[in-house]
Amino acid sequence: MSANPTPIDEEETLPPTDRLQRWRLVLGSEANASCGAIEGRVREIDQALAALYEADGRRGLGQGGQRGGRGDSAPSVARWLGDIRKYFPSQVVQVMQRDAMERLNLRQMLLQPEMLENAQPDVHLVANLVALASVIPAGTKDTARAVVRKVVDELMKKLEEPMRSAVSGALNRSQRNRRPRHSEIDWHRTIRANLRHWQPEYRTVVPQTLVGYGRKARQPQREVILCIDQSGSMAASVVYSSIFGAVMASLPAVSTKLVVFDTAVVDMTEQLQDPVDLLFGVQLGGGTDINGAVGYCQTLVREPRNTILILISDLYEGGVEDGLLRRAHQLVEAGVQFIALLALSDEGAPSYDRDLAAKLAALGVPSFACTPDAFPGLMAAAIKREDVSTWAAGQGLKTSRAAP
Repeated sequence: MSANPTPIDEEETLPPTDRLQRWRLVLGSEANASCGAIEGRVREIDQALAALYEADGRRGLGQGGQRGGRGDSAPSVARWLGDIRKYFPSQVVQVMQRDAMERLNLRQMLLQPEMLENAQPDVHLVANLVALASVIPAGTKDTARAVVRKVVDELMKKLEEPMRSAVSGALNRSQRNRRPRHSEIDWHRTIRANLRHWQPEYRTVVPQTLVGYGRKARQPQREVILCIDQSGSMAASVVYSSIFGAVMASLPAVSTKLVVFDTAVVDMTEQLQDPVDLLFGVQLGGGTDINGAVGYCQTLVREPRNTILILISDLYEGGVEDGLLRRAHQLVEAGVQFIALLALSDEGAPSYDRDLAAKLAALGVPSFACTPDAFPGLMAAAIKREDVSTWAAGQGLKTSRAAP
């Protein structure tokens, strides 16, 4: 990975304050007559915007009109990426990169190492690299993997502790040990139980009763199965699910399995130790057979009443819908907590099959979209066997309702 861009003077990074200049940047070159020409640093900002959002500018980035083809256009793209990082905040850079993927057909250009080195890493870039993993040439694979590793590490720092705390706090610790070892003492409960033994002269509590956590169970207290739709529309959800799955897999009290599917089903549980290896094992795109995937997950259930099955899918079923509904009914009746997440991402309201979501809701399978920040709370509620639909409503997450 290349080093961070060289810092530039604050004066150079400030956006134009002149109102006409702002309107000129919004409207593009066709507004020259009404808003006036622009010069200097503002002109460079305008060129970066025009390269993406104006037809003539797109030709300069390889959209058309380049005799040299993809190879000749790649250095221009790399420079453009450097320019937008210099003139716009990171949130705007990520939006422009996503727009470029659609408007400039940059999937082919992602195969160039120099472009990856200049890209602003984010979840969507990772998803595109994962989608291209099988065709990335050998000379670019190390760079692509470094980009994915950087994003995964940043997300792990952000999401690991909330997830670990929520799940650990929700696990059943009601069986208390009255003769704990020092490492097993629950100090908060011990102090509360011995407040009457406060010694003012020593300013301390003399505990006559020790309260400890229960002995660690030899077997996991909960079994969690993440069943993830790997169709192209679910790309960001795959990234976040892989990270959360890796965190839960590191908790001894939770047995975690991760399954991905399109028209085929692949058990990725063995790759949970390293989310990067897991992501590069995913094949984004293809059809969808939810019934087949849930059928496989059904074979993994050992203790139904201790099992939480999270289906992450937009529910556009390409398989047998009646079979899926029959399996869902069987799982719920057996005591499995079955939850359908329409998305696990920050992308807002997803597109999904509302009719199938309503049918699942009628069977007791709540369906709603969930953000990464809310997912730890969802898992805690499920582990404590709370009503997940009520929890979702309390978080402002809109759940699908059973059809009348």
